[in-house]
Amino acid sequence: MDRTVGAELDVTVVGACELELQVAVAHVPGVEVQDRLSLVLDGRELTPREVTTPHGGRMHLVDAEPGELQIRYAATLTGRGTPDEAGGDDLSVYRRPSRYAASDTLGGFAIKQFGAVSDEDLLEVVSSWVGTRLDYVPGSSGPTDGATDTLLAGAGVCRDYTHLVVALLRSLGVPTRLVAVYAPGCDPMDFHAVAEAHVSGGWHAVDATALAPRSTLVRIATGRDAADTAFLANNGGAIVLDRSVVTAVASSGLPDDDLDQLVQLG
Repeated sequence: MDRTVGAELDVTVVGACELELQVAVAHVPGVEVQDRLSLVLDGRELTPREVTTPHGGRMHLVDAEPGELQIRYAATLTGRGTPDEAGGDDLSVYRRPSRYAASDTLGGFAIKQFGAVSDEDLLEVVSSWVGTRLDYVPGSSGPTDGATDTLLAGAGVCRDYTHLVVALLRSLGVPTRLVAVYAPGCDPMDFHAVAEAHVSGGWHAVDATALAPRSTLVRIATGRDAADTAFLANNGGAIVLDRSVVTAVASSGLPDDDLDQLVQLG
């Protein structure tokens, strides 16, 4: 499977700051990647520092003075990789409540709603319930909204759907994390977020939005919730995101996605 992905970000740097950028595809064993990242501030190219984040992620750090910054990233991926394995304290960390997935406050609700569901059906049932309970409405949520806010509001975007899935599954004792991805076929096209739950001995993708086939997704960053996986953040100073264009294409077309089946990212 060949996939081509990319991002164009135009940013006004209002005050000098350090930028954290997570747009580069993660290193996945078995996938050949050819990519390029460029950052140009008022016509001057900046050189970012790459650091490794959990599960093959790559964060780029750069110091930026005030000005107009153009960020361009493009990658071509060939092949399908080896699914990520649980290591170290993963299964413990991803059972715990986190900033946007307060699973401890939803425990009673989750048990009452899904406690009778069998283990083999749980991911499909929770995904379907969230997908039908919420309305996908761009702009309906704010950057500080978490899973409980989304449940009460009844609407959100992909990160909100994912936070609710993550919180509900963790409430039921299932290790679950958020993955930022490029998503061929996603409409509207943008950076996308899905959940990964550890069942049947492996990590399996859960996308309650059903906006893109899970088998084509390309991992960018993996973490407890959106606080760990933001595509752009600043330390100090201030920035304004003026323009964002994301592309993601699967060269062989989009496969069907049977939501009853378990799917691993690769």
